[in-house]
Amino acid sequence: MHRRRRSLVIALMALTLPAMQSAAAAAPAPDSPNEKDKDRVLHQLDVAAASFRTVSADFVFDTEQVDPVPDTDIQKGTVYYERKGSSFSMAAHISQVNKRVLTRVYGFFGGAFKLYDKVTNQVTRFSKAGKFESYIMLGFGASGKDLEQKWNIRYLGSETIDGIKTEKLELVAKDEEVRKVITKVTIWIDPERAVSLKQRFDEGPDTYRICTYSHFKLNQPLPADAFKLSTDSQTQFVDR
Repeated sequence: MHRRRRSLVIALMALTLPAMQSAAAAAPAPDSPNEKDKDRVLHQLDVAAASFRTVSADFVFDTEQVDPVPDTDIQKGTVYYERKGSSFSMAAHISQVNKRVLTRVYGFFGGAFKLYDKVTNQVTRFSKAGKFESYIMLGFGASGKDLEQKWNIRYLGSETIDGIKTEKLELVAKDEEVRKVITKVTIWIDPERAVSLKQRFDEGPDTYRICTYSHFKLNQPLPADAFKLSTDSQTQFVDR
């Protein structure tokens, strides 16, 4: 149960919500090629974010626990992001967990972080997770300035994923409380669209989550239920 709760926090930021070991290698010198490439990528994100409105994509979230007991948790579904000015919403609609069909929705919309489980017909609202709100656009519509405000950034080069050239960035959260939850974030981002094709969230040396995204639909109308929960008169609401 403890592992599931911590994984949920990672997902909320990730989907976030997305930082590295704070004692990582020193940042490159201002005139180094890596620093120039980082500035180039961040500028591309500034340009792309200006026209970003919505995106939907299929996802696979693969959480691996190495110690104390090796374990794997694989979630599949569709994620939605929407940005309107300085406000935004996101939701991950999970349709399968470890090959078992089920329905869960979690994300930030309607001003709060929420988790809906259809099996238990329960909605959990996380009141203390508000400080992570600004992190959940990580790699989806975030500008270079947005990233620089919250993260220490290091450029790691380019890689091709599914035929698309991506730029690989390492991120260290400037907020100490965030670093306690996530020690490392690596994103493979397409700066021309301001979307991530892959993200890796490290929670210390023993647990990490790899998120991969495909079948992007950019700036198209989202489904009417993208940010709605299928609650009824029997739904239980729990605040944490």
